[in-house]
Amino acid sequence: MSMSLMRRALQAVVAISAAAVLSGCNLQVLNPAGDIAARQGNLILVATALMLIVIVPVIALTFWFAWRYRASNTQATYKPDWDHSTQLELVIWGVPLLIIIALGAVTWIGTHLLDPYRPLGRIAEGRPVPAEVKPLEVQVVALDWKWLFVYPEYGVASVNQMAAPVDRPITFRLTSSSTMNAFYVPALAGMIYTMPAMETKLHAVMNKEGDYEGFSSHYSGEGFSHMRFRFHALSDQGFDRWIAEARAGGKALSRAEYLQLEVPSAREPSRLYASVDPGLFDAVVNRCVDTDRLCMDQMMAYDAMGGRGLDSADPLQRPRRGNLAAGAFVRSDICTVETAQAATLTSPVPTAGGLKAP
Repeated sequence: MSMSLMRRALQAVVAISAAAVLSGCNLQVLNPAGDIAARQGNLILVATALMLIVIVPVIALTFWFAWRYRASNTQATYKPDWDHSTQLELVIWGVPLLIIIALGAVTWIGTHLLDPYRPLGRIAEGRPVPAEVKPLEVQVVALDWKWLFVYPEYGVASVNQMAAPVDRPITFRLTSSSTMNAFYVPALAGMIYTMPAMETKLHAVMNKEGDYEGFSSHYSGEGFSHMRFRFHALSDQGFDRWIAEARAGGKALSRAEYLQLEVPSAREPSRLYASVDPGLFDAVVNRCVDTDRLCMDQMMAYDAMGGRGLDSADPLQRPRRGNLAAGAFVRSDICTVETAQAATLTSPVPTAGGLKAP
């Protein structure tokens, strides 16, 4: 067998193998179960189609020109002094300009309609959100290296798994315990970042029952590869059973339990909590789950009142539990009424009192 025949046979095998492999793929980004993800997938398809309007003709013309004006083709027109064509210039510049305008318009509209902070106006195409439906609030904390989900409406929580009823809008409130992460369920919606001491939001809905994968799409350290969770899209009855299972079989997620959970670990098994300490998520955002810490919102309020100047460095101390790498913090007794009254006797700067950590 000649080398050319062997090369052609190898190319045919590779092409057939690739087609066989791709035929079994389920590209979840382009075939999602949630309305927001579906609209984002459509935006990708529209943008790709607009760009292919230029890409496909250019590739085809490249091969055609190479064949048409090959050295052995003596029938091709030969114009060594040709250097300009108004019609060709209009095509070269006009078509890309029109595509850029179309892409800009599509992107601008899609960016506003699919803003993660924007409450949902529909649960699917042609199906507006019913007036009597209340969105499900889920508070998400990205830990090292696991996910915590809190359901304040039901008073339960879970680690490395979450559930939601189909066709019910979901309002996510997201934060992180120590480093930046990215919350991403491809079947639900695009990724949204989580950052320590900050809160981000995401509004989405799932339209098909099923078991979907969620993960962190932003590198965050040693256990990043295994920072994954399961998203259970359930019927209303199935979701009620999941809540009942959490209340029956889980334990309490107190602040002390959270501080143990916050310690970095990987490959954590999924588990449920029957109850959650009220205000836990807000305490995580304000960096004061440990009640010996002063909450950030309280500290900012204190600073807005004038602070304590150089004296503010005196009460700094190291954490005794939780994440010991978090660094020094301000004791809660720095902002007691007695401390504030003493400060006003020695300094004319106004201070705030009574800001003890919850």
